[in-house]
Formats: sequence, structure tokens, C-alpha cells
Amino acid sequence: MAIGSTIHTFTVQLADVDRGVYDDFTIRVARHPSETDAYMMTRILAYCLEYREGIEFGGGVSTTDEPAVLVKDLTGLITGWIEVGSPDAARMHSASKLAEYAAVYTHRDPAKVLASWEGKQIHRSEELVLRSFDPGFIDAAVGAIERRSDLSVSRTEGQLYVELNGTHLSSELHEHRIG
Repeated sequence: MAIGSTIHTFTVQLADVDRGVYDDFTIRVARHPSETDAYMMTRILAYCLEYREGIEFGGGVSTTDEPAVLVKDLTGLITGWIEVGSPDAARMHSASKLAEYAAVYTHRDPAKVLASWEGKQIHRSEELVLRSFDPGFIDAAVGAIERRSDLSVSRTEGQLYVELNGTHLSSELHEHRIG
């Protein structure tokens, strides 16, 4: 945890019908002073939407050798590398070589993220998934964040439904591929 980080606690109810994952859990998020609210909210949603055994938050914006969210198997081997925002192509190239699965969740314009990767080498680029939300969705969610938050996340047929401290939001979960 970085010095000066603000701790946020989220009590989560997850119903991911598309993946058949249902669970209730609590996550503590250390928000680094340089981390924006939009980045943190995207990081939390990425964690929920990728939730599985071995998932954990990476070192965050203060470390460069880990993603925002990662998944490890029982031996400690990284099997899932989940970035947030707009990582560069070289980082995703390395991530795709290191982990069985790599994905990016962005609160930014996905066309600009894809354009920044165009013409650059990314290992197994055809398997890399870039996910984004409807415009304004993350900003609306940011407005409902508190230090202690109740969060309900439901995904069905590619549609995302979120209730955050009594605020109801929905968005399509857009998937973008390279090429």
C-alpha cells in the first residue's frame, strides 16, 4: 500500500450470468494520490468482471511490474493480466507473453487506445480483449463512490447493471479486438 493512499472498502454482490459466477465478497482498495476516481472505479469493475480464484489487485499506479488486476494459480504463476486505462503496446506485448490471458478495461476512448497499438507488435494480439463502457457510465459511478460502499454488479448478455450506494447505472460492456 502506497504512502498517502486512501482506503476504500466495497461490499460486493456479484451476479455474472454470462460467466456463471455468483459471489458476495468485500474488497479493500488503496487509492494512490495520483490515481483518478475514474481509474479506480474502472479497476474495481475490472476486478468484479474478471472475478475468479486467485484474483488480486496489483501494485497499482505506483508499480510498473504488475497490472492493475492479476490472477495467479496455486503455484503463484500469473495466469491473468488485466490492465486499466490505456497501456502501451509494449506493455501488452509483454503481458501476453507472460500470462495465459490478457485484457484491458478502459474508461478512455477505446478507439484511441486501439489506434495507439496499431502497427505495433503485441504477442497473441488476436486474443487480447479491450473492454469499454458507454460514455458517461464511469463518470456517473464515480459520483456515487464513498469510502465505504455497497456495490452490486450484474452482467447478463453483455449488459452491465451496477448499483452503487443506491445509484442505479447500466452500460453495455463493449468488446474491441485488434484488427
